[in-house]
Amino acid sequence: MTFKHIISRDNAIFKQLKKLSDSARERRSEGKTLLDGVHLIESYIATFGDPDVLIIPEGKSSLEATCLIQALEHVSTVMLPTLMFAELTPVTNATGVLALVKIPQLPVPEQIDFVLMLEDIQDPGNLGSILRTAAGAGVHAVYLSIGSTDVWSPKALRGGQGAQFVLPIVERSDLIAELQKFAGNSYATAMDGESIYEQDLTAATAFVIGNEGAGLSKQVMAATSKSITIPMATSLLGSIESLNAGAATAICLFERTRQVNHKLEIDK
Repeated sequence: MTFKHIISRDNAIFKQLKKLSDSARERRSEGKTLLDGVHLIESYIATFGDPDVLIIPEGKSSLEATCLIQALEHVSTVMLPTLMFAELTPVTNATGVLALVKIPQLPVPEQIDFVLMLEDIQDPGNLGSILRTAAGAGVHAVYLSIGSTDVWSPKALRGGQGAQFVLPIVERSDLIAELQKFAGNSYATAMDGESIYEQDLTAATAFVIGNEGAGLSKQVMAATSKSITIPMATSLLGSIESLNAGAATAICLFERTRQVNHKLEIDK
């Protein structure tokens, strides 16, 4: 095992790790990112093999992290002082192990009939949660606009819990061009539109979800087949105007999954 104990922030290796932790541009340029925690690292290894480097803090790591480090004793390891290690991790209670890995590139299948398109999603944790939902619902591909936050940031990866390793994801996409190419029905989520529960979603379907605050742009909405809304309950105290992007995405995706599964049962 190649082992390096780094104690200075001026060290070139630490500087590079810090850039990868902080900068989407650096991650794109290098084609690498940092994974935080045992679960993410194990998920990566299961599909793509060993990480390039392990990063561990001085002192004790969790039992899970220690077992993983021992299992990967053949992988080059960097040890950092606790405070320097904390500068690289997006969480307060880190498990005690990071991994430097190559960013995987999963190809989009030739035939896709279940697509999610995201315009200008800003919160990395929210994006990770949305991708996790998409993977669970069986989405075939995800497209993100050029204004969306980085899929491979430590916080987005933490929120995705491995979704980025199984979902074909196309970043910096021209959503209007992708909508024009999509051979199916595309639905823009909006405040005003037809109820999602009145749509036949069993054909090829793309859902288009907008920014957490501003929603979808007029140009993207105009490129979709139809605007839909999720009906909200009204009480004596009033009603909620809209759901956040993550909740809206989950309802849309799993309503489509429900309809497809129901149709398959009927057709049996």
